[in-house]
Amino acid sequence: MTSFPFDHAVAALRAVAEPTRLRVVAALWEIELTVGELCHVLGQTQPRVSRHLRILGDAGLIERQAEGSFAFYRPTSDPVGYQLVVDVLARLEHGDPTLENDRDRIGRVRAERAEQAAAYFEEIAGRWDAVREQLVADSEVEKAVLELVGDGAVGHLLDIGTGTGRILELAADRIDRGTGIDLSREMLNLARSRLDQLGHRHCSVIHTSAYDLGLDPESVDVAVMHHVLHFLDDPAGAIDQAARVLVPGGSLIVVDFAPHGEEWFRDRYQHRYLGFDEDTVVRWCRRAGLDGSVVHRLAGDDVDALVTLIWHVTKPIDWSTQ
Repeated sequence: MTSFPFDHAVAALRAVAEPTRLRVVAALWEIELTVGELCHVLGQTQPRVSRHLRILGDAGLIERQAEGSFAFYRPTSDPVGYQLVVDVLARLEHGDPTLENDRDRIGRVRAERAEQAAAYFEEIAGRWDAVREQLVADSEVEKAVLELVGDGAVGHLLDIGTGTGRILELAADRIDRGTGIDLSREMLNLARSRLDQLGHRHCSVIHTSAYDLGLDPESVDVAVMHHVLHFLDDPAGAIDQAARVLVPGGSLIVVDFAPHGEEWFRDRYQHRYLGFDEDTVVRWCRRAGLDGSVVHRLAGDDVDALVTLIWHVTKPIDWSTQ
């Protein structure tokens, strides 16, 4: 079993053995929070809260994820540090008044986020409905994606261009960890609120680019790009990055349109590409070192509906190093 070195363990225990910092880790194990939100929850000033966050971060118990002018704090992804805090929190008295007051304030943070997310979704809903009339049913595409993810346990799933977090939501019960990335902060707020409401605490979202995933090489078991490529200037480059973070034997699932002639998608929805033919994406995947290309073709009931293609490729295992 992995364990802390002695000095590291002492630093971690000292970090959490302080009233405010214990409240901080208890709050972050409930929900990711910004400094401002933590100030509201704890009733303390930003300089004091920032100092506590720095100590906890230096001890390896929490992580900071920058998102534009904001930063979200969350539990460490290190399993040893994570388990240490879980063990400490499990020994706290249930119903402690201080922690219950903090939870009440966290509830107000959740409610405010949900209101913002609902307002944004209501704003874009009409546009999405207009597009959906020409697409294969979401349920059909989602079923196909889940079948490719598989019924077995998946370690780390990466959703590139996560949008509302729907793919993470669908796969939540079969993955150990889920990460969604997106460049739209509004969409990230929507996804974060949705995943929190559903209790999927093992899923998180971050603000970053498909060209700079911010993840270690060979750290992802399954990567999904669901209707993302047609927005990108360099779709082949994004596939290269996805291949870089896949573990040997890991898989990439790409969902996008077959070639179509709906030029208004460019003007109204900023689509840079009007679909892709099967061989083009296969070629990009092979150039990135992925193979075993399988292409699924989904056509809607409407004769004018756009055809959706799903590519499923894998990163080969170098058995000579095994």
